[in-house]
Amino acid sequence: MKKKILLVLIILSVCIVEVSAQTTYTVKSGDSIWKIAVKYETGVSEILAKNPQVKNPSLIYPGQKLTIPDQSSVKALEAEVIRLVNVERAKKGLQALKADWEISRVARYKSQDMINKKYFSHTSPTYGSPFKMLETFGIRFSSAGENIAYGQKTPAAVMNSWMNSSGHRANILSPSYTHIGVGLAKTSSGVCYWTQMFTKPLK
Repeated sequence: MKKKILLVLIILSVCIVEVSAQTTYTVKSGDSIWKIAVKYETGVSEILAKNPQVKNPSLIYPGQKLTIPDQSSVKALEAEVIRLVNVERAKKGLQALKADWEISRVARYKSQDMINKKYFSHTSPTYGSPFKMLETFGIRFSSAGENIAYGQKTPAAVMNSWMNSSGHRANILSPSYTHIGVGLAKTSSGVCYWTQMFTKPLK
């Protein structure tokens, strides 16, 4: 299994991201928490955290109201990073990476974990290595890589930092990867933490 981990240290600055809102979903016949999670590209645990009234995740009923975390503002910034990655890959004649919301969810957890545990490293005190973390979240892969950064205010700024670092640029332009997820989290004072995760899924 090919594994790469690359790291960059950058100048601290402040990122402005809208506070995540929430929406209300009315359960329909045939729904499950998992189906709803996939529909909104979020995790089952995130939905359950917003709905403590759901005592049994396997037991929801039509007409029931569920609160769904709305991360659209954060996801838009993450999607822009992915777009910029594929712009750079296109310049080199490389295949575009496929955005994978489940990998983005893992990357978002990694960014938040760095904030919560006050560290900046590929090895998480909570989840271990990026490879172990991906596996813990059910992501299967034959190769994987990770880029992290903190302090840049915009997708363009963080991409500029990564592209100006040979190691991070190598991950972004690697022909070994086919999928990508990007996770953004911010501190209470507005400092942004960014994580890119690259994979080639197992066949």
